[in-house]
Amino acid sequence: MRNFLFYILLFLTTISLAQEVSFKAQPSRTSLGENEYLRVDFTMNKEGDNFVPPSFENFEVTGPTQSISHSWINGNRSFSKTYTYMLQPKRKGKLTIGAAAIIIDGKEYKTKPITIEVTDPVSHPRNAQTTPPPSNPFGGFPFGFDPFGSEDEQPTQVIEPTKDELFMVAEISEKQVYVNQPIAITYKLYIDARFGIAGLENIQEPRYANFWSQQLLDKIQVTEVVRNGRPFRCVTLKQVLLYPQQAGEQVISPFSSTFVLQLPSNQVDFFGNRSYITRTRSLQTATTKINVLPLPEEGKPANFSGAVGNFSLSMNFPTRTLNAGETTEGEVVISGKGNFKLFDIPKLSFPPALEVYAPKEKENLTNSTTGVSGDITHSYTIVPQYKGKFPIPPLSFTFFNPETQKYETLTSENITIEVLNGQEYKPTQEQEQGATTLEQGQFQPLKEASELLSVNRPMFFSSTTFYLLWLLPLLLIPLVLVFWYIYQKRNDDTQENRSRRTSRLAKKYLSAAKKNLTNKEAFYEALERGLHTYLKAKLYIETSELSKDKIQQLLTDKGVAAQPLRDFIQLLSNCEMARYAPYTQTDINNDYQQAATIIALLDKQL
Repeated sequence: MRNFLFYILLFLTTISLAQEVSFKAQPSRTSLGENEYLRVDFTMNKEGDNFVPPSFENFEVTGPTQSISHSWINGNRSFSKTYTYMLQPKRKGKLTIGAAAIIIDGKEYKTKPITIEVTDPVSHPRNAQTTPPPSNPFGGFPFGFDPFGSEDEQPTQVIEPTKDELFMVAEISEKQVYVNQPIAITYKLYIDARFGIAGLENIQEPRYANFWSQQLLDKIQVTEVVRNGRPFRCVTLKQVLLYPQQAGEQVISPFSSTFVLQLPSNQVDFFGNRSYITRTRSLQTATTKINVLPLPEEGKPANFSGAVGNFSLSMNFPTRTLNAGETTEGEVVISGKGNFKLFDIPKLSFPPALEVYAPKEKENLTNSTTGVSGDITHSYTIVPQYKGKFPIPPLSFTFFNPETQKYETLTSENITIEVLNGQEYKPTQEQEQGATTLEQGQFQPLKEASELLSVNRPMFFSSTTFYLLWLLPLLLIPLVLVFWYIYQKRNDDTQENRSRRTSRLAKKYLSAAKKNLTNKEAFYEALERGLHTYLKAKLYIETSELSKDKIQQLLTDKGVAAQPLRDFIQLLSNCEMARYAPYTQTDINNDYQQAATIIALLDKQL
């Protein structure tokens, strides 16, 4: 009898324990970087209804995924059901994951809130760790199927990549450079070869404030690499060439994106092929800091125009002797490696006796991770009209060489154009002033005939000519007053005068951009260069000072209104973004019209 009662109590205790409900939340970690993610499992040991997850208001959410596990051990059946969420924090600080709720056997159960500590982005993001899959008691059977159950009852376990199997980095060529010295920054994703990538979403690129940027890659590149003895896929997402425009510590914000991944699971089909589950993961790089050194003031020549790199200068005038009316051509070539897009090529000065057309510019440039290399050629067409020998002054070009940390000046050879046939050149009075002064100081030759005046010649002071010359100034006074009045009235019309000057300035600085309206890259390069040239002329600043902060400060000090100032800064940003963002022809036309309007507004206020 005692044994019978003992077994009854043992059975009731087992029933009571089996019916105890468990509902809990388990995070994969409680501390992570802002560019990392974590996994949260909500697990119950009994089937329930009306599962209500937390709001996750401070997180980007992926999920849920659901898994169910049944098992029989010594005749006892256990049950487990899990809702899994992948979370990416939106900000730093202490974040709270609220309570989840579910109804089990008519009673509501809630999990405890979870506090997550989010720190700054880390260089090597760690991924959310997955919980190990439960052991399969039927692992010895083909494909691991339970011969006494249904296939639907098998829990799906996804193999998640770890922190060392999936991460994104920003690789930078140099961390300390001079102003206008090139830097290459490359954004790469490394993923273990067992996992696949199906796509990218929500790409957020840095703005590259205080940098002139040039995109190097046209499309994403995928290569196979080996890391720590294991095969990886290296996905090069973006590669940008940067030229810093402002000295000091410059910060480049993180590059972030959401990746659509193909992750292997523990499930196989009838033929034994492993099945894959699609998941999304949000990753971002760490913040990049670059120390930008200012160009030294010591030894800086007056003709320095902002060229930084290593250059050479050459001149080629193959025909230097010709007849008047014939045509000859000459070239000035600046070659090497440096910031070709950010300085002006010096122009030759020709004697006034030579008719010279405006030079034609030809570029042969190549972009790479080490900078822009190649050459820029200015071709001059010369048509002499007069006989003589005409020297062309040598050309001088100065640049800063980061390797030697010194300014270097190149000077071209002396060239003389000799014109054999044609009329003699007669310089104007201004051109021959120096020579005339020299000749007047020399002895004059003796005259062979006298120039004596007649005694009966009438006196000039009693002549009609004398009185006309005396009265003429009096007659001119009214005319002078009339012209002075018209001149004053014309100058008083300030708005009209400024409008005329603005039209000329806009036409001068925007003409190059207008010629390239159908070529996006050439248009925005010309537009940006024109805006910078306009500012240098108006504010008397160098190319190295053309940062947005400096421009905004100078224009504010000049009393420029807030709206034109914002529009001008936004237009500069459009020029930078257009190099790696899609722009339509409508956008290009709008930016051109806006540039003309903004220059007109700024010119009224400067």
